[in-house]
This record gives sequence, structure tokens and C-alpha cells, in this order.
Amino acid sequence: MKILVINAGSSSLKYQLIDMDKSVVMAKGLCDRIGIDGSKLEYKPQGGEKIVTPAVMRDHSDAIKMVLDALVNPETGVISSMSEIGAVGHRVVHGGENFSKSVVITPEVKKVIEECSELAPLHNPANIIGIEACEKAMPGVPNVAVFDTAFHQTMLAKAYMYALPYEYYEQYKIRRYGFHGTSHKFVSQKAAELAGKDISELKIITCHLGNGSSVAAIKNGKVVDTSMGFTPLAGLPMGTRCGDIDPAIVTYLAEKTGKTPKELDAVMNEKSGMLGVSGKSSDYRDLEAGSKSGDERCALAFDMFNYSLTKIVGGYIAAMNGVDVIAFTGGLGENNGWMRKQVMDSFGYIGVEIDDEKNNTSSDYRIISTPESKVKVMILPTDEEMMIAIDTKALTE
Repeated sequence: MKILVINAGSSSLKYQLIDMDKSVVMAKGLCDRIGIDGSKLEYKPQGGEKIVTPAVMRDHSDAIKMVLDALVNPETGVISSMSEIGAVGHRVVHGGENFSKSVVITPEVKKVIEECSELAPLHNPANIIGIEACEKAMPGVPNVAVFDTAFHQTMLAKAYMYALPYEYYEQYKIRRYGFHGTSHKFVSQKAAELAGKDISELKIITCHLGNGSSVAAIKNGKVVDTSMGFTPLAGLPMGTRCGDIDPAIVTYLAEKTGKTPKELDAVMNEKSGMLGVSGKSSDYRDLEAGSKSGDERCALAFDMFNYSLTKIVGGYIAAMNGVDVIAFTGGLGENNGWMRKQVMDSFGYIGVEIDDEKNNTSSDYRIISTPESKVKVMILPTDEEMMIAIDTKALTE
């Protein structure tokens, strides 16, 4: 079965065509700057070179048509006709409390996704556009929604509720939702495989670390807690996001600066985090280089991130009454051995021991703790597209 995976953003659309029978990515790419001057299609077939085609994309329907045309192109395409595509899997950012697992898309499902748009205004509307574009281009082909929030729906109320008047939850659904769920699900399953145990027997902490970062505590295959909250702004300080702060700071800054709530939201999302503290960059590689060359603000930003991550991981160990596996994924989680070493050294008291050589070796799935370590520490590259394809196949085959 061949499955097309679509990840639609507000002005972009990532895609992969995956042959599930062979577990092979046949082609992948990106539609960039949709609805903006300078739009282009990036297309890379398996074993081939990336092809970049400038083209006018007025909307996501144009983008989907270009993707399908590229896939069946007689010279560079990877399928002979669109009839070879068995189903389409869509990444949908927010499913609210309505979905605890992936679902086949129906008019009723689309209605709920639209209703959740106010909780994810930058993402859900684009997800709907991508879904409807595929429905129009491939009538009769089933579409599946895979939600970023779904995996976290196993949290208990004590973990997802905020200490605000209860009617705000009842009326406006103010609660912790968590994000990166598809990644946390994939990585926790891979962690169990690498540990050689059933996931139902393990306590796992997954650290999805990149420009956007979140941590999840997973006990017996179910999420106990996660660091992102009502929005992806909560939790760790990130590339440009502030993470957890005293909420009174917002009203204080509104009074002092005269900025509107929308303007302050933009500051917290786009000008804070590592960029805001360092004043130099949101890229952790730049911060590490700055730290090692004596830049105090780069060092402070990196120290703040490491300290926050240490506290969250430590809190989740307490919440689960122990931990068997700590897994790192994402661009930062997979590639920054310096950060991993600093954070994991804080857990020597529970028997964590890092093998420095393995920690600094570039390879894919691997254990970087010593054989004597009482907790297995792993590097597990995430594959959200494959997770989406797996769920899509299970629901449509």
C-alpha cells in the first residue's frame, strides 16, 4: 500500500509518498511560500537528486496538484498514476479533547477540526485546506487525520487541569493539551524495541528537542504528563519561545510597554527563548559556540535550557516513581552531545552513566549509557511521517 503523507502549514506543505509494503520513502519534498511571491516546489525521488521548480501556488489546492503531477511525471515520477495512492495521512495539530487516536476523516471530523482552529489558529485552518485539497484532487481516496494532541489524551485531570476557575475549562476548554504527540509516540515505541521490552512494562521519558521542544512522561505506554500546555508556548525555553513564565509578567509588560495582548504573544513566541536571552541566535549550535568562546549571554541561554530540561526530567521521574529509559530526539536532542552530557550528569544519583564515546558518535538509533547504567539513555531519530503512515494504513487497509 502506498500512502501520501501531508503536513500542511499556513504557507507551506511538506509531503512524503511511502510504500508501506517495503517501508520505503518513494519521494518527498516541500511546497514553499504558498500564496506568496516566490513560491516553489521541492521534489526528491528515492535515489534521485532534489528538483526545485518555481511555480505560482495561489493556494494549497495548487500545491497539492503540483505534488501529484510531480509524483506521476513520466521522467522523474515514482508512480504511473494517482490510482496507486491508497490513502492520504494528514498531520493535524489540534484535536482538542475530541480525539484520543487517529481517525478516518468525515464531514463530522472536519467540523471538529475547524472548531479547534481557535486553539491552533496558525495550523488547523491550513490542515483543513490540505485535507480538502486532497479530497478534491483524489475523490474516493480515504483521508486520515493524525493529531499532535491525541497521544497526550491519556493524561489524568490532575496533570492537564490549570488552577483557574473551573468554568473556564467547561466553557473554553482551557487545559493542558501537549504537542509533538506523534513524535513522542513513535520514539517511545522505538525505545521499547531497543530496550527489548514491551512498552507496557516501561517508564519512559521522551525529550523532543529542537527549535520547538517538549518532554513527555510515558508510563506503561500512556502519557502521564507533558511539558507543552494549552499552546506550544509552554514548558522549556525554546529557540524563540519563552516557555514557562510567571503569567503576571504579561499584564505587567502590557502596562509598561503599551503593547497589546497580540503583540506580547508575538514577543513570547517569536522574540524570546534562546534568541531573546542571547541576543544572538535561536540556533543551539551558535549558542554552544558562543558559550565555548566566552559569550556570557550565549552561555546563560544554554544554561537556562539545560537547567529547565533537568528540572522537567527530574519531575517526571518523581511523577512516575522511577524511569527505565530517557530518549532524546529532534535536531538538538539527536545532535548535541554537550547538552545531553550536562543534563544526564545531573542524574548520577539514580545511577545514570553516560558512555562519552557513544554520546559523541554520529549514528542513528543507539544507546549512549554504559552497560552498568541503571537507566538506559538513547538517541532515537523521530519519524513522524512514518508514524502517520502507520496509523493511516491501519485505518484504511
